[in-house]
Amino acid sequence: MDGRHMQIGEVAERTELSLRTIRHYEDTGLVTPSARSQGGFRLYTEADIARLMVIRRMKPLGFTLEEMRDLLDTTDRLDTPGTPTAEHEALRERLRAYERTAAKKIEDLHIQLARAEDFAATLRNRLEQHTRP
Repeated sequence: MDGRHMQIGEVAERTELSLRTIRHYEDTGLVTPSARSQGGFRLYTEADIARLMVIRRMKPLGFTLEEMRDLLDTTDRLDTPGTPTAEHEALRERLRAYERTAAKKIEDLHIQLARAEDFAATLRNRLEQHTRP
């Protein structure tokens, strides 16, 4: 990854998040700009964008801000060299729990989608019944 810094507008474009959302995530402690310009503008790196993308992917699955914070802390600690073995395994188990939770939430979304598609098909059928002469 390069050490290039980007302003919030470019980050918003790349992540498809609004400026307001990115600022909110900063206010809640989920992401912190890597630097500030002399004029005080937020500056972000590729690592910051990767972090925002994790948050963006968790949001539609209904994870809370606290869960997002915990998962990001877990991955940060896992990525820290020299983490003691016992702590490392506990962190891996926490990550496994998040993976299981995500899989369950995805399964639930598939069920909701199937029900929504059935409903739309029912409406189409009703429309077809009432458009025939």
